[in-house]
Amino acid sequence: MTFLLPLFDIIQTDGAMIQIGDRIPEILGIDQDGNEVKRDDYRGRKIALYFYPKDNTSGCTAQACSLRDGHSTLRAAGYEIIGVSRDSAKSHRNFREKYELPFPLIVDEEVRLNELFGVWVEKSMYGRKYMGTERTTFLTDEEGVVTRIIRGKEVKTKDHADQILNG
Repeated sequence: MTFLLPLFDIIQTDGAMIQIGDRIPEILGIDQDGNEVKRDDYRGRKIALYFYPKDNTSGCTAQACSLRDGHSTLRAAGYEIIGVSRDSAKSHRNFREKYELPFPLIVDEEVRLNELFGVWVEKSMYGRKYMGTERTTFLTDEEGVVTRIIRGKEVKTKDHADQILNG
């Protein structure tokens, strides 16, 4: 399977999603301000790449604020935070400004990054099935290799910074 990411960076996945031991792609996407977000910009730093369903919803806001509040501690432990959702750049800018988030939010309106990382899944609410983002955080080492994945109900939205730091 092939995905075309922003700036026409083609990534071959052969139907496989990113797993522990895989290196995340070089070009991750475009942030809320139109800047390209690349893995190598964070070389020598660990990355916490977190996928969340929607800006300004209760769980997503709690998670983002936990990461904001723990940002200095996470950075001291060598982590850089990058958020990803399907929201528009404008929505990301407003969300980031409203909650004073000190990290970039990647725009993934076409769900290419969601699909590549295997977080675009079938969900169910009140008996209705639909496709959506499974809340997931990928932690990498200093070279961008995934070392840990926190997925779905394992994610503690209100204590996510602590969860990243303390397993």
